[in-house]
Amino acid sequence: MAHHTATVVWHRNGAAFLDKKYSRAHEWRFDGGAVVHASSSPHIVPLPYSDATAVDPEEAFIASLSSCHMLFFLSIAMDAGFVVDEYEDNARGRLERNAAGKLAMTQVGLAPRARFAGAQPSREQIRAWHHDAHAQCFLASSVTTHIECHPVDA
Repeated sequence: MAHHTATVVWHRNGAAFLDKKYSRAHEWRFDGGAVVHASSSPHIVPLPYSDATAVDPEEAFIASLSSCHMLFFLSIAMDAGFVVDEYEDNARGRLERNAAGKLAMTQVGLAPRARFAGAQPSREQIRAWHHDAHAQCFLASSVTTHIECHPVDA
């Protein structure tokens, strides 16, 4: 099977550390060359020690699940002979205490909207494709987070 890598890089840059007054800003570096500016969420670690303009791990978690779902949906629609012109998902996640009392991403809600060129699939077909995309998404299969998909009509 495939192996995937990401390099996470952080530097203290001379800031205090033991008093918790250090920047949580860092980089995610990927093997294809992409670099993403990342940080803790300002909801977890207050400003200025977080960077609100950066991607936080919770956002990345939600985006990863949404992206995986979308890629399977596009493939399923293509296999069915339909041309997807646009796809947008306003995905949201909930960080809260789980049954063990630990903070966890307990729920992710996908709200995908697909627009098609030419022949238009039925609502039933679209919903079935989203169901199949969720079932095939290996990231969704990898987490215990409750994931709901509520497709939005175009």
